[in-house]
Amino acid sequence: MTADGDDATEHDGDLPLPRTLCDTAALAALEDAPAGALWRLAEPGRQLDANVVRIPPGRRVDTHREPDLDVLLLVLAGEGSLTAPDGTQPLRAGTLIWLPHGSTRSLAADDEGLTYLTVHRRRPGLRIAPPGATGPSDGPPRQR
Repeated sequence: MTADGDDATEHDGDLPLPRTLCDTAALAALEDAPAGALWRLAEPGRQLDANVVRIPPGRRVDTHREPDLDVLLLVLAGEGSLTAPDGTQPLRAGTLIWLPHGSTRSLAADDEGLTYLTVHRRRPGLRIAPPGATGPSDGPPRQR
């Protein structure tokens, strides 16, 4: 409905539409899911990056620091722990964690493994400039 009470049945073909991207419950329920990203947001023109990530039973993501981006982490399935300089926090389905930029952390999966969704601002892509060009820079290229 529009603000004046009329049903809006027409769609401007240039406007993006909301849509279902994936079934996170189905991804989290996969018995033999591989380690790493099970799904990535890949929509053109997006302002966010998002991933569904699986850590197999007994494995971990080593201590690391994200200097530039705040990250939201939502546990979808399994259990594990988040370790930061102030201690270790348990993780279980439904836990929502804010990982502020600059924070140091590691993740570990318990016996069931751990599946979680991360969402953060989209990281700008690498731009290659012609020799001698000057202009704004996002800093040195990142190694991945």
